[in-house]
Amino acid sequence: MKLFYYVAAIFILSACGGGGAHVRSEVTTVSKGQQLIDLKKAADEGALTPDEYAKEKQRVLNAAN
Repeated sequence: MKLFYYVAAIFILSACGGGGAHVRSEVTTVSKGQQLIDLKKAADEGALTPDEYAKEKQRVLNAAN
């Protein structure tokens, strides 16, 4: 019975290792100009209503750098 617990513990703990997964994080900064270009494109393609475009445009312009 002791052997069973030993084998079970090894099996459970080996599953906690993450399998060698690599964690990668990237931070990208988009300028206000690029955000405005992207918003205009979305509005022109119909993805945003004129009201949504105006609201988002103001949000971008009022955002701190």
